[in-house]
Amino acid sequence: MATLTIRLPDDKHNRLKQLAQAKGISVNKLIEELSTIALAEFDAHTRFKAMAATGNAKEGLIILDKLDSLTEESL
Repeated sequence: MATLTIRLPDDKHNRLKQLAQAKGISVNKLIEELSTIALAEFDAHTRFKAMAATGNAKEGLIILDKLDSLTEESL
């Protein structure tokens, strides 16, 4: 497992700590979850673009539905 150091403004760091506390998880776990969501959205977008290039609209719409459900779950 890798270690990542990021610099954030204090107010943003405090808000992330509040969010993590509200969810009952550590800030580390929160960042991991947010990273997973961001990567899933990126992967879905990449797959959609590839499928759009082949003209397979039906498969592209299925991926967009999955992306919508992932985004709704994160809220």
